[in-house]
Amino acid sequence: MFKNVIVYRVGEGWAPTLAQIEDSLDAERFVPCGASQEKSVGWVEPRGEAHGPLVESVAGQLILKLKIETKSVPGSVVTRKAKERSAHIETTTGRKPGKKELREIKDDVRMSLMPLAFTKESSVVVWIDPAARLLMIDAGSQAKADEVVTLLVTSLAGLSVTLLNTHMSPQAAMTAWLISQEPPPGFSVDRECELKAADESKSVVRYVRHPLDTQEVKQYVEGGKLPTRLALTWDSRVSFVLTEALQLKKVAFLDVVFEGTSAEKDEGFDADVAIATGELCKLLPDLFEALGGEMVVA
Repeated sequence: MFKNVIVYRVGEGWAPTLAQIEDSLDAERFVPCGASQEKSVGWVEPRGEAHGPLVESVAGQLILKLKIETKSVPGSVVTRKAKERSAHIETTTGRKPGKKELREIKDDVRMSLMPLAFTKESSVVVWIDPAARLLMIDAGSQAKADEVVTLLVTSLAGLSVTLLNTHMSPQAAMTAWLISQEPPPGFSVDRECELKAADESKSVVRYVRHPLDTQEVKQYVEGGKLPTRLALTWDSRVSFVLTEALQLKKVAFLDVVFEGTSAEKDEGFDADVAIATGELCKLLPDLFEALGGEMVVA
């Protein structure tokens, strides 16, 4: 269910009921783009069933889903049509449109073509752990996560969140693990890494499907190339790539996680949520501890 995880700390005092969350989200329910609308963002049913709840509770974990629909017209088409319209104005009036008018022509052309534009849809899963006061967003970039958080805080009155920080930065920790060639307890270093020079060259070395417990890797790190991404596996159960910004990418649950589950009983949304959140609820505290613990801002 989760391919990426960006973790936030939920502020104290926010404890709405499920019904209150549902009512709040309903005010920001997703509505498809209109004919001339470029973008629409709103909440949809996480279970995927039409007219279902906008928030699902599975084993005490809350799951939401944000849908994003965008429409765009190729810039080359807009430019071509705008040039044609500009040429027509010059031919019929003898006047060449200025820069401001050209911009207005382009905007007008774009809006006139918008009803014909194809739509692109994407969604972001949001997980709230009320007991741990943590918010997790399955977003591939900080910009996308920021967009989700903005609407989430707007939708849910009283909710405040901050990015979770640890006493040791992920980059400092990854550097230490690669130099010592000793991963933290409960974790193993896998075969993927990105090293980036801190100087003006910004040179990058990437390892994919390559052992990292080598003298070469150690020399690169000691020479000033710092890790920005490092593949790890936790407890032989969950693999992921840790980034310098404390984001988890390429999250994958290994076969041992599914051993002993009933194919008939455990298929579907609830099982996916229970398995994913159950594993990550144990992984994340271990990861934070490996990074020196959470840094609490007073």
